[in-house]
Amino acid sequence: MKLTLERRQGYGQWTLLLTILGAVLVALAFGALLLMIVGVNPLEAYRLMVIGAFGSDFAIVDTLVKASPLMLTGLGVSLALRANIWNIGAEGQLVMGGFAAAGVALFWSAWLPEPLLLPAVILAGFVGGALWGLIPALLKIFGGVNEIVSTLMLNYVAVLWIEYLFFDAWRDPRGFGFPGTAEFPREAWLPRLTGQLHIGIIFALIVAVLIWFILNRTTFGYEIRVQGKSPLSARYAGINVMRNMMLVMFLSGGIAGLAGMGEVAGISHRMQNGLAVGYGFTALIVAFLGRLSPPGVIVAAVFVAGLSVGSEQLQLSMNLPASFALILQGAVLLCIAAGDLFLRYRVRLILRSPSQQMVAE
Repeated sequence: MKLTLERRQGYGQWTLLLTILGAVLVALAFGALLLMIVGVNPLEAYRLMVIGAFGSDFAIVDTLVKASPLMLTGLGVSLALRANIWNIGAEGQLVMGGFAAAGVALFWSAWLPEPLLLPAVILAGFVGGALWGLIPALLKIFGGVNEIVSTLMLNYVAVLWIEYLFFDAWRDPRGFGFPGTAEFPREAWLPRLTGQLHIGIIFALIVAVLIWFILNRTTFGYEIRVQGKSPLSARYAGINVMRNMMLVMFLSGGIAGLAGMGEVAGISHRMQNGLAVGYGFTALIVAFLGRLSPPGVIVAAVFVAGLSVGSEQLQLSMNLPASFALILQGAVLLCIAAGDLFLRYRVRLILRSPSQQMVAE
């Protein structure tokens, strides 16, 4: 008797959906086990999490505020992954987008016409992240540097750079000693929809539609999908893999940069400590949970943001650490990785006897 793995010829959308739901349920069951170990009723804890994330207008707005940067960074990461490019640098790209947007808001406002200031801030956010994302692509193409290593290392460079700025070079002298730049002119603020929810979430929805259109309705999108499945086949087919890598990383970084722009121009209205809070790393979970699909990434971002906001309610009501949400996020990612195994392979139990062989699936 032995277990073997047999590659599947394919799978349907329902199988994919059930695998995702199964991964989430297994992760929640794991979280419930941990809660019981520490003496907490898991049903009550999850009820409080749902109420904390979606139980009131304020809670929903708070969840969507946190979901907005996750949507953008998740979309950027998913685009790169569709091309078989491991962009682990969304955190740094978000930070550099915020840096570029802050630079325009602070130093261009004196001579740039007021109606053009906000569009310039938005464009700067995209370009700042895009150029930062382009660096690993160039290192990979011309130096053979693995993009996982380069994107990961550039995160630290970006974070330390902005810390230098808001602790020293750009620090507001009238800020009573708090690390941060001066407040942006009001013309550089993103309009808000309600509470702290700004139009950055609309940008995320527009980007999702554009990515879906590019991937499914353009030649460039077809090349990305072919390259993602088999870079070697893409080269044999005459696809310019190097050019596509540069374009994809430029777009991926730019989308993450928009998230950073939204944080500084839509939330804090200044660049300050707290810009790099891990949205870029959580984007990997969002991208995989959404199966690299733009609609899936949007839904996954809301779910992950709900975990984060809901865990704050647990902290207040049950004195549990807010890091419980991180445990659930990690469990979800591991379960999705395990689910991929069952999507690609069928587990077969082979029973052998001297006279016959039975195969049970």
